[in-house]
Amino acid sequence: MEPATNLTANNSAEDPADNAAGSVTVNSEPETQPTLLEQMGGLGGLVAATVPVVVLIPVNNAWGLGPALAAALGVAALITLWRVLRKETLQPAVSSFLGVGVCAGIAWLTGDAKGYFLYGIWVSLLLAVLAVVSILVRWPAVAVVWKGLNGESMQWREVPTAVRYYSVATAGWALVFLSRFVVQNQLYNTTDTTTLGIARILMGWPLTALVVLFTVVLVRRANAAVEAASAMSQELSQPERPQQ
Repeated sequence: MEPATNLTANNSAEDPADNAAGSVTVNSEPETQPTLLEQMGGLGGLVAATVPVVVLIPVNNAWGLGPALAAALGVAALITLWRVLRKETLQPAVSSFLGVGVCAGIAWLTGDAKGYFLYGIWVSLLLAVLAVVSILVRWPAVAVVWKGLNGESMQWREVPTAVRYYSVATAGWALVFLSRFVVQNQLYNTTDTTTLGIARILMGWPLTALVVLFTVVLVRRANAAVEAASAMSQELSQPERPQQ
Protein backbone atom coordinates (compact mmCIF):
# COMPACT_ATOMS: atom_id res chain seq x y z
CA MET A 1 0.00 0.00 0.00
CA GLU A 2 2.95 2.37 0.62
CA PRO A 3 3.93 2.63 -3.08
CA ALA A 4 0.41 3.70 -3.94
CA THR A 5 0.47 6.29 -1.20
CA ASN A 6 3.81 7.68 -2.38
CA LEU A 7 2.65 7.80 -5.99
CA THR A 8 -0.38 9.78 -5.03
CA ALA A 9 1.68 12.25 -3.04
CA ASN A 10 4.16 12.74 -5.85
CA ASN A 11 1.43 13.30 -8.42
CA SER A 12 -0.19 15.83 -6.18
CA ALA A 13 3.07 17.70 -5.66
CA GLU A 14 3.82 17.85 -9.38
CA ASP A 15 0.28 18.51 -10.57
CA PRO A 16 0.47 21.10 -13.42
CA ALA A 17 -2.81 22.56 -12.27
CA ASP A 18 -1.35 23.24 -8.84
CA ASN A 19 1.75 24.80 -10.40
CA ALA A 20 -0.40 26.95 -12.68
CA ALA A 21 -2.52 28.08 -9.77
CA GLY A 22 0.61 28.99 -7.85
CA SER A 23 2.00 30.98 -10.77
CA VAL A 24 -1.26 32.85 -11.20
CA THR A 25 -1.21 33.82 -7.54
CA VAL A 26 2.35 35.16 -7.81
CA ASN A 27 1.65 37.21 -10.97
CA SER A 28 -1.77 38.46 -9.96
CA GLU A 29 -0.72 42.09 -9.50
CA PRO A 30 -2.66 44.40 -11.84
CA GLU A 31 -0.69 45.94 -14.70
CA THR A 32 -0.80 49.69 -15.21
CA GLN A 33 -1.89 50.59 -18.72
CA PRO A 34 0.12 53.29 -20.51
CA THR A 35 -1.55 56.64 -20.96
CA LEU A 36 -2.27 58.00 -24.43
CA LEU A 37 0.65 60.42 -24.10
CA GLU A 38 2.98 57.54 -23.17
CA GLN A 39 1.74 55.55 -26.17
CA MET A 40 2.70 58.51 -28.39
CA GLY A 41 6.24 58.60 -27.01
CA GLY A 42 5.61 60.68 -23.91
CA LEU A 43 6.78 64.22 -23.24
CA GLY A 44 10.19 63.28 -24.57
CA GLY A 45 8.63 62.43 -27.92
CA LEU A 46 7.09 65.88 -28.19
CA VAL A 47 10.40 67.51 -27.25
CA ALA A 48 12.28 65.38 -29.78
CA ALA A 49 9.91 66.50 -32.53
CA THR A 50 10.04 70.21 -31.65
CA VAL A 51 13.58 71.08 -30.57
CA PRO A 52 15.20 70.26 -33.95
CA VAL A 53 12.77 72.71 -35.60
CA VAL A 54 13.60 75.39 -33.03
CA VAL A 55 17.30 74.90 -33.82
CA LEU A 56 16.86 74.63 -37.57
CA ILE A 57 15.24 78.04 -38.12
CA PRO A 58 17.82 80.43 -36.58
CA VAL A 59 20.81 78.41 -37.81
CA ASN A 60 19.40 78.40 -41.34
CA ASN A 61 18.84 82.16 -41.21
CA ALA A 62 22.36 82.78 -39.95
CA TRP A 63 24.53 80.22 -41.75
CA GLY A 64 22.45 78.47 -44.40
CA LEU A 65 21.01 75.05 -45.16
CA GLY A 66 23.99 72.78 -44.50
CA PRO A 67 24.78 73.96 -40.97
CA ALA A 68 21.06 74.10 -40.16
CA LEU A 69 20.52 70.46 -41.10
CA ALA A 70 23.68 69.42 -39.25
CA ALA A 71 22.49 71.28 -36.14
CA ALA A 72 19.03 69.68 -36.31
CA LEU A 73 20.53 66.20 -36.67
CA GLY A 74 23.01 66.88 -33.86
CA VAL A 75 20.30 67.99 -31.47
CA ALA A 76 18.14 64.98 -32.42
CA ALA A 77 21.09 62.66 -31.74
CA LEU A 78 21.69 64.24 -28.32
CA ILE A 79 18.00 63.89 -27.41
CA THR A 80 18.06 60.25 -28.49
CA LEU A 81 21.18 59.59 -26.40
CA TRP A 82 19.62 61.33 -23.41
CA ARG A 83 16.50 59.15 -23.67
CA VAL A 84 18.60 55.99 -23.99
CA LEU A 85 20.68 56.92 -20.92
CA ARG A 86 17.46 57.46 -19.00
CA LYS A 87 16.50 53.91 -20.01
CA GLU A 88 13.31 55.05 -21.68
CA THR A 89 11.63 52.88 -24.30
CA LEU A 90 14.06 52.72 -27.21
CA GLN A 91 11.55 52.61 -30.07
CA PRO A 92 10.17 56.19 -29.72
CA ALA A 93 13.70 57.59 -29.37
CA VAL A 94 14.95 55.84 -32.49
CA SER A 95 11.79 56.73 -34.42
CA SER A 96 12.19 60.42 -33.54
CA PHE A 97 15.81 60.45 -34.69
CA LEU A 98 14.98 58.64 -37.94
CA GLY A 99 12.13 61.09 -38.53
CA VAL A 100 14.50 64.04 -38.22
CA GLY A 101 16.92 62.24 -40.54
CA VAL A 102 14.23 61.76 -43.20
CA CYS A 103 13.16 65.42 -42.95
CA ALA A 104 16.77 66.59 -43.20
CA GLY A 105 17.34 64.33 -46.21
CA ILE A 106 14.33 65.77 -48.03
CA ALA A 107 15.50 69.32 -47.29
CA TRP A 108 18.95 68.49 -48.64
CA LEU A 109 17.49 67.00 -51.84
CA THR A 110 15.21 69.99 -52.42
CA GLY A 111 17.99 72.45 -51.61
CA ASP A 112 15.64 74.46 -49.39
CA ALA A 113 15.22 74.41 -45.61
CA LYS A 114 11.46 74.43 -46.14
CA GLY A 115 11.84 70.92 -47.49
CA TYR A 116 12.41 69.82 -43.90
CA PHE A 117 8.67 70.21 -43.35
CA LEU A 118 7.44 68.36 -46.45
CA TYR A 119 7.45 64.95 -44.81
CA GLY A 120 5.29 66.09 -41.89
CA ILE A 121 2.92 67.98 -44.19
CA TRP A 122 2.12 65.00 -46.39
CA VAL A 123 2.09 62.50 -43.54
CA SER A 124 -0.57 64.69 -41.91
CA LEU A 125 -2.72 64.35 -45.02
CA LEU A 126 -2.21 60.58 -45.08
CA LEU A 127 -3.17 60.24 -41.41
CA ALA A 128 -6.27 62.39 -41.93
CA VAL A 129 -7.39 60.15 -44.81
CA LEU A 130 -6.74 56.97 -42.80
CA ALA A 131 -8.68 58.36 -39.84
CA VAL A 132 -11.70 59.19 -42.00
CA VAL A 133 -11.60 55.79 -43.71
CA SER A 134 -11.42 54.03 -40.34
CA ILE A 135 -14.60 55.85 -39.27
CA LEU A 136 -16.42 54.92 -42.48
CA VAL A 137 -15.62 51.21 -42.10
CA ARG A 138 -16.61 51.34 -38.41
CA TRP A 139 -13.12 50.57 -37.14
CA PRO A 140 -12.26 54.04 -35.74
CA ALA A 141 -8.50 54.40 -35.46
CA VAL A 142 -8.54 55.66 -31.86
CA ALA A 143 -10.21 52.44 -30.68
CA VAL A 144 -7.97 50.19 -32.77
CA VAL A 145 -4.79 51.87 -31.54
CA TRP A 146 -5.92 52.20 -27.92
CA LYS A 147 -7.16 48.64 -27.57
CA GLY A 148 -4.41 47.16 -29.70
CA LEU A 149 -1.55 48.74 -27.70
CA ASN A 150 -3.18 47.72 -24.43
CA GLY A 151 -3.84 44.17 -25.65
CA GLU A 152 -7.57 44.43 -25.01
CA SER A 153 -10.42 42.75 -26.84
CA MET A 154 -12.51 44.35 -29.57
CA GLN A 155 -15.76 43.89 -27.64
CA TRP A 156 -16.47 47.59 -28.13
CA ARG A 157 -17.51 46.92 -31.74
CA GLU A 158 -20.67 45.26 -30.43
CA VAL A 159 -21.69 48.41 -28.55
CA PRO A 160 -22.99 51.14 -30.90
CA THR A 161 -22.58 53.87 -28.28
CA ALA A 162 -18.90 52.98 -27.83
CA VAL A 163 -18.35 52.92 -31.60
CA ARG A 164 -19.89 56.39 -31.81
CA TYR A 165 -17.63 57.80 -29.07
CA TYR A 166 -14.52 56.29 -30.65
CA SER A 167 -15.58 57.63 -34.05
CA VAL A 168 -15.97 61.17 -32.70
CA ALA A 169 -12.55 60.95 -31.05
CA THR A 170 -11.03 59.74 -34.32
CA ALA A 171 -12.76 62.58 -36.15
CA GLY A 172 -11.01 65.00 -33.77
CA TRP A 173 -7.63 63.62 -34.81
CA ALA A 174 -8.63 63.71 -38.48
CA LEU A 175 -9.51 67.40 -38.11
CA VAL A 176 -6.13 68.15 -36.48
CA PHE A 177 -4.19 66.29 -39.18
CA LEU A 178 -6.18 67.91 -41.98
CA SER A 179 -5.76 71.41 -40.53
CA ARG A 180 -2.01 70.86 -40.28
CA PHE A 181 -1.84 69.80 -43.91
CA VAL A 182 -3.97 72.65 -45.25
CA VAL A 183 -2.28 75.42 -43.28
CA GLN A 184 1.30 74.23 -43.55
CA ASN A 185 1.06 73.25 -47.20
CA GLN A 186 -0.27 76.73 -47.99
CA LEU A 187 2.55 78.33 -45.99
CA TYR A 188 5.10 76.08 -47.70
CA ASN A 189 4.01 77.42 -51.07
CA THR A 190 3.73 81.10 -50.10
CA THR A 191 6.00 82.03 -47.17
CA ASP A 192 9.52 81.64 -45.81
CA THR A 193 11.04 78.94 -43.61
CA THR A 194 10.68 80.93 -40.40
CA THR A 195 6.94 81.41 -40.75
CA LEU A 196 6.45 77.78 -41.69
CA GLY A 197 8.53 76.64 -38.74
CA ILE A 198 6.56 78.77 -36.30
CA ALA A 199 3.32 77.38 -37.69
CA ARG A 200 4.70 73.86 -37.30
CA ILE A 201 5.45 74.46 -33.62
CA LEU A 202 2.15 76.21 -32.86
CA MET A 203 0.18 73.43 -34.53
CA GLY A 204 2.20 70.78 -32.72
CA TRP A 205 2.03 70.81 -28.93
CA PRO A 206 -1.10 72.96 -28.46
CA LEU A 207 -3.27 71.03 -30.91
CA THR A 208 -1.91 67.70 -29.68
CA ALA A 209 -2.71 68.60 -26.06
CA LEU A 210 -6.28 69.60 -26.95
CA VAL A 211 -7.02 66.51 -29.02
CA VAL A 212 -5.48 64.22 -26.37
CA LEU A 213 -7.78 65.68 -23.69
CA PHE A 214 -10.72 65.36 -26.09
CA THR A 215 -9.79 61.75 -26.79
CA VAL A 216 -9.38 60.78 -23.14
CA VAL A 217 -12.87 62.09 -22.29
CA LEU A 218 -14.48 60.17 -25.15
CA VAL A 219 -12.51 56.97 -24.50
CA ARG A 220 -13.68 56.98 -20.89
CA ARG A 221 -17.28 57.36 -22.05
CA ALA A 222 -16.80 54.56 -24.57
CA ASN A 223 -15.33 52.28 -21.89
CA ALA A 224 -18.26 53.09 -19.59
CA ALA A 225 -20.69 52.18 -22.38
CA VAL A 226 -18.91 48.85 -22.94
CA GLU A 227 -18.96 48.07 -19.21
CA ALA A 228 -22.65 48.93 -18.97
CA ALA A 229 -23.47 46.74 -21.97
CA SER A 230 -21.42 43.88 -20.51
CA ALA A 231 -23.16 44.17 -17.14
CA MET A 232 -26.57 44.17 -18.79
CA SER A 233 -25.64 41.13 -20.88
CA GLN A 234 -24.53 39.22 -17.80
CA GLU A 235 -27.71 40.16 -15.97
CA LEU A 236 -29.88 38.94 -18.85
CA SER A 237 -27.92 35.68 -19.13
CA GLN A 238 -28.50 34.74 -15.48
CA PRO A 239 -31.42 32.30 -14.94
CA GLU A 240 -34.42 33.70 -13.15
CA ARG A 241 -34.79 32.62 -9.56
CA PRO A 242 -38.02 30.79 -8.77
CA GLN A 243 -40.41 32.84 -6.72
CA GLN A 244 -41.00 31.54 -3.21
